[in-house]
Amino acid sequence: MKIKESIPMQPGYQGQPPQQIDNNMTMSIVAIFLFWPLAIPAIINASKVKPLMEQGDYAGAQAALAASKKWSKLALIVGIAWYVIALLCCVLGGVAGIMGGDTTTY
Repeated sequence: MKIKESIPMQPGYQGQPPQQIDNNMTMSIVAIFLFWPLAIPAIINASKVKPLMEQGDYAGAQAALAASKKWSKLALIVGIAWYVIALLCCVLGGVAGIMGGDTTTY
């Protein structure tokens, strides 16, 4: 009968480091042009990813990346919706001005 030896885990042992992850900074910067109030938390969280990876806190880096993606997607959605609504208002206002214009001559 063979007894398997267990290798004790050292405290703070993180295991094999995962592959390098993208910090989502590009999408966060693009989002700042569409709706900056929501893009600021995206940039803050994106800037936390690399330092957390260097410290070995892979779970923290993944959490910061997930938060950055969430905020940048929200900024993109709200920003695009805002521009579409503004464009529709301008177009519909122009059409209403043309259609309801006064055609009387003096």
